[in-house]
Parts: sequence; C-alpha cells; structure tokens
Amino acid sequence: MAKPTTVKIRLNSTAGTGFFYVTKKNPRNITEKMTFRKYDPIARKHVEFKEAKIK
Repeated sequence: MAKPTTVKIRLNSTAGTGFFYVTKKNPRNITEKMTFRKYDPIARKHVEFKEAKIK
C-alpha cells in the first residue's frame, strides 16, 4: 500500500495562547513552512499562524 503524499501539520498561534489548527500539505509542492492569518478565538482576533510538526 502506498504512503499518502500529504502530511498533517499543526498551525500554532503566534499570539501565545496555545490555540492551533490542524491541516494537510503536500511537501512536494510546498517546500517552505506555511504561514496564515487566521482567527484565534482565545485572543479574539486574527493573528499569524505558523507551521509546526504534530507530535
């Protein structure tokens, strides 16, 4: 059975609240670390989320 091409990643909030999103990415197409501006419900505003590994 073949391995999936996408890997699960964790998007950690840079606001320091500990909130995170889980998403997938294809490392063959997107080689650099992903960053998004998404909503952090603990901080109650949009902040930068950066990629980290899922442990």
